[in-house]
Amino acid sequence: MMQLLYTAIFSQMALILTLLFKSPLRKLVILGLDKLKRGKGPVVVKTVGGTVAAVLCANIYNLNELKSRTNEAGMLNPTDEVLMSMKLLEISLMGFFLFLSLMIDRLHHYIRELRFLRKAMEAAKKQNQPTQEEKSEGHKTLVQENETLRAKVKNLESEHETKEKKAKATGAEVQALKKQSEGLLLEYDRLLEENQHLRDQLKSIDRSMSHSDDKKKT
Repeated sequence: MMQLLYTAIFSQMALILTLLFKSPLRKLVILGLDKLKRGKGPVVVKTVGGTVAAVLCANIYNLNELKSRTNEAGMLNPTDEVLMSMKLLEISLMGFFLFLSLMIDRLHHYIRELRFLRKAMEAAKKQNQPTQEEKSEGHKTLVQENETLRAKVKNLESEHETKEKKAKATGAEVQALKKQSEGLLLEYDRLLEENQHLRDQLKSIDRSMSHSDDKKKT
């Protein structure tokens, strides 16, 4: 029993070391564990674990019985001490065996989960990364859009120049009309003055004529 436990524990330790470090052997171990967890494998593993746990509980019970076998001085006889030491060693080895079994199961589970996550991430990266054809098509589209924008810019520049020329021509016309209106205003003022001057002359002539008429009557 002791030799079997030692063999199982050292095998488990070697298996754990193999799972911890990346190597070709780890792939084989993972494949073996995958096959072990399929079909009747889980039932066999649970049966072995349950048997070891039952034997462990029985040994703990026997250890308690051995502790109760004390003499009047409160000491165990040499045979009981040897049996008690053997039981303690067996209990420790069985507990260590169960603990290492749980460690192997969890390591295998986490390694599989990590592999699935890596594959999912690689698939997502491949989906997100554009292919060479998509890149070339995108480049062509960008070149076409660039050429279209350049043509639009040239059209806008030409339209701006045309509008600027029209604005300058309109400004020149406005200045000419402004000067013409100023000239017309001056001419209008001059004509008003002449009209007023003529009116004054007519009034003076009328006055002189009326004055001469008055003299004739007298």
